[in-house]
Amino acid sequence: MKKYSEPFEAHQVFHVWTHANGKDNLFTEDQNYLFFLRKYDTYISPVADTFAYCLMPNHIHFMVRIKSEKTVAHFVSQKRNRDVTTFQGLRTLGRLSLEISRQFSHLFNSYTQAYNKRYSRKGSLFMSNFKRRAIVSPDHFLTLLLYIHHNPVKHQFAEHPAGWRYSSYQAYLSEKPTKLCRDEGLVWAGGIDSFLKLHDAAHTEKLKRLSLIE
Repeated sequence: MKKYSEPFEAHQVFHVWTHANGKDNLFTEDQNYLFFLRKYDTYISPVADTFAYCLMPNHIHFMVRIKSEKTVAHFVSQKRNRDVTTFQGLRTLGRLSLEISRQFSHLFNSYTQAYNKRYSRKGSLFMSNFKRRAIVSPDHFLTLLLYIHHNPVKHQFAEHPAGWRYSSYQAYLSEKPTKLCRDEGLVWAGGIDSFLKLHDAAHTEKLKRLSLIE
């Protein structure tokens, strides 16, 4: 059984996903989803660009590209109030992946603490180890983009990606400012018309074969 724990690398696109611990849900009401996204922006946006996401009741998916070693080193040095030279050479020291992993762990832990306090709950909310897999080709990128946006369809929460509020699908159709890498994502998809056609053409039976992504 694959562990999907590939080391993070600068400028590399990754699929990152995790599940709730046991039979628990990660999100109970609308405000939980929005709160998590704010936390995500705090912990992940400084170290990674985001192409797609989907928050499901008991699991989450992201497609991110890790920022440059210099950018990550600068962020880490500011966070810890230390000279940036201390964190130079993160890649050669094997620390870049560790620092990115820490940011995801901080995200999950911070959300868990707030969620537990809100619902008088104790214990872990997420599985102990989140998973990640490098995206190695344009076809892989588009396949994952479709998979993430169709996750609510696959799990029968919606009949079409447009029917699920907690994914990046709607942001791709909007002209409002977003921190999502929308313009670049649309280039990968061949433009907005192609983006829409790709999503409309995809259907549940086809996407079931993509379960190997998880």
